[in-house]
Amino acid sequence: MADVKKVVLAYSGGLDTSVILKWLQDTYNCEVVTFTADLGQGEEVEPARAKAKAMGVKEIYIDDLREEFVRDFVFPMFRANTVYEGEYLLGTSIARPLIAKRLIEIANETGADAISHGATGKGNDQVRFELGAYALKPGVKVIAPWREWDLLSREKLMDYAASHEIPIERHGKKKSPYSMDANLLHISYEGGVLEDTWTEHEEDMWRWTRSPETAPDTPTYIELTYRKGDIVAIDGKDMTPADVLAYLNKVGGENGIGRLDIVENRYVGMKSRGCYETPGGTIMLKGHRAIESITLDREVAHLKDELMPKYASLIYNGYWWSPERSMLQQMIDASQVNVNGVVRLKLYKGNVIVTGRKSDDSLFDANIATFEDDAGAYDQADAGGFIKLNALRMRIAANKGRTQF
Repeated sequence: MADVKKVVLAYSGGLDTSVILKWLQDTYNCEVVTFTADLGQGEEVEPARAKAKAMGVKEIYIDDLREEFVRDFVFPMFRANTVYEGEYLLGTSIARPLIAKRLIEIANETGADAISHGATGKGNDQVRFELGAYALKPGVKVIAPWREWDLLSREKLMDYAASHEIPIERHGKKKSPYSMDANLLHISYEGGVLEDTWTEHEEDMWRWTRSPETAPDTPTYIELTYRKGDIVAIDGKDMTPADVLAYLNKVGGENGIGRLDIVENRYVGMKSRGCYETPGGTIMLKGHRAIESITLDREVAHLKDELMPKYASLIYNGYWWSPERSMLQQMIDASQVNVNGVVRLKLYKGNVIVTGRKSDDSLFDANIATFEDDAGAYDQADAGGFIKLNALRMRIAANKGRTQF
């Protein structure tokens, strides 16, 4: 890549990306443009500007992407009730396609011929960033320092920073032993004691949620208003997508909701243990399934559930910008036209309990479903023929002496 003249770096201002910035300047003798995204991670992003300036960066992008993140990525994913391997709500995975998109947009705006990121060669994020980048700009060059350099430990990074006079903030407090990633949907923890799958996670690790044991003894009730599968109001108050998720994170965290400890299968082949806090997403998933339960046709609902694991894998593995994900999204969005109404939830000591759902588009008919006299709305005698027809193939096999067990 000797012809690289300008590169856009996904830049946080922390140790890794500060070292990467200087390494790019020295190794490739190129101009570096920095891009810092505010995805609701709860930390100040503006200090990255001063750090980048101090290292000679002339073009600095710091973008508030919270609304776009929730509106165009989180909400579409939750319309599908997306869960990876039965548990993971994909908090890290769903942020990567947006970062990739913005990296390419900035590369186009600034005339850069390459992008760079700080993902390691062992993880999923390198795949997600680069698949997205190549889908959006096929000829872009990608520089992944962790696959090129020999700075493969924190000690080596610190030594490099010191020898090149790279300013690294020291807060005078013990560094977290975990590798962490946060955005408006979740916060993740990896490494440290979590690398022993038998060791229980530490209580003081969690940042957003109270433990269920210390959560309030009085339940909290909330009402979520849905329009075409998305939450548009809480307790009757209209909210933007980012405000919805921020509020649900707050109320969910207060009630001990959203903690998860799992071992997942990474796309690169290894298993990895991670802990996640996703209070708002946990509430969203429960509420969305509740409103769908009265507004979706049975076969549409079941088909969605069959497609969901494939959709989840596409997001986890980095294929958000693929044609197959786009095709699935169109099917999912078409199913949400009548997913309108209100769901009432009770939040209590780590639990999200559905206590009510209503919709003008409801397919639930109490006159038919009742255990009382339905005044002829449903002829129960019809069930006999229905059962016999569905048993026909089994009756034929049994008459032939064939058994399936």
